[in-house]
Amino acid sequence: MSAGDKIQNAAQDAAGKAKEAFGKATGDDSKVAEGKADQASADVKKAGENVKDAFKH
Repeated sequence: MSAGDKIQNAAQDAAGKAKEAFGKATGDDSKVAEGKADQASADVKKAGENVKDAFKH
């Protein structure tokens, strides 16, 4: 996993957490769901990159 990919995934995860927190604070269930979806997407990308890294070594 390149450093750029790690940074991008971390940023997406952080944005998802922020959206989720904003949604909870404002009572906006759709923002909560969007935030959780962003976090899940970042986790899937990270897992895929980890698998690729495992086969490189």
